[in-house]
Amino acid sequence: MKVVAFSGSARKGGNTALLLQRVLDVLAAEGIDTELVELAGQKAQGCTVCLKCREMRDGQCHGRRDAINACIDKMAEADGIIIGSPVYFADITPETKALIDRAGYVARANPEMLARKAGAGVVAVRRAGAIHALDSIGHFFGISQMLTVGSSYWNVGIGGPAGAVVEDDEGMATMETLGRNMAWALKLTAGSRSAL
Repeated sequence: MKVVAFSGSARKGGNTALLLQRVLDVLAAEGIDTELVELAGQKAQGCTVCLKCREMRDGQCHGRRDAINACIDKMAEADGIIIGSPVYFADITPETKALIDRAGYVARANPEMLARKAGAGVVAVRRAGAIHALDSIGHFFGISQMLTVGSSYWNVGIGGPAGAVVEDDEGMATMETLGRNMAWALKLTAGSRSAL
């Protein structure tokens, strides 16, 4: 089993990556392979709605040539997907939105690609807008026929400056519970996707 986490932050190694890494550490301790992909420093452009993904049905986006297709490949191979974003004006970053929109179009063109995989959103926030951003990520899982994994509280960590999120004890504990819950869900559903 494998879980891949995507950080849509423009800041490499920032608060979003720290939250995601906490979840991945718990998953790794449960014997699950993990990978963290940071979009920081990579080109990640929005969807052009060319609809070539629906025409080709090959699990790829044909409208852009950037980092997103590699992310879509990783999603297709993974059993669990975590998408993380800091809050930008009460929502997700443009990079996170590009990932969701383009992977979403490809998944709609290839309906079994993400169906019944486990998914979770994670949000880093300074002050407000976290629930709306978390909800934006959650819509991607729902329309992709994925199972959404929750925690003991909203999957949110609070911290403004880089690294400050590790001081949010409740947020870090929430990430640990999220990791345990995702491991449980993956083990419970292992092999069941083959019934698609």
